[in-house]
Amino acid sequence: MKHLEEKTIASRTLFEGRVVRLQVDEVLLPNGNTSTREIIKHPGAVCVMAVTEEGKLILVRQYRKAMDKVTLEIPAGKLNPGEDPAACALRELEEETGLVAEGLDPVIAFYTAPGFTDERIHFFRARGLKRGTFRPDEDEFVERVELTLEECREKIKSGEICDAKTVMAVWLREMEEAGLR
Repeated sequence: MKHLEEKTIASRTLFEGRVVRLQVDEVLLPNGNTSTREIIKHPGAVCVMAVTEEGKLILVRQYRKAMDKVTLEIPAGKLNPGEDPAACALRELEEETGLVAEGLDPVIAFYTAPGFTDERIHFFRARGLKRGTFRPDEDEFVERVELTLEECREKIKSGEICDAKTVMAVWLREMEEAGLR
């Protein structure tokens, strides 16, 4: 597919923060013209679908400044440089929910918005939940919530569940319930 590729001619960083870096690339297009691409570089992240013995999905309620609202999401977090995604997933699950998993099954790794960011999320399914220690980061304020599949569907309709990774988890849970996975 070389005929579709863009070649980077120049790149400059406009901002570098704790979580993201914003860069602008000048690219050579397949037709010989040039253009610019604004790109958010991200170290990657993980998310964890955890289900109680009663079949309830474990979520966290938290405020998201980018959307200026409180949401319900599956536990998730940013990868540290060089960190193994499974280790990160186990850490985030315990930090945000106070639960530990005996194991994880990888489900999929996906790009969140490839039109402008390289963020890739590693999605895991937790196995064997046990009590651990709730210890969110010092700038993280979350509440653990356990919802049935029907309650999750209602929260999607109301907009309280509105992020792709959590909608994916609800759909995966529906597939599990239907015996399709």
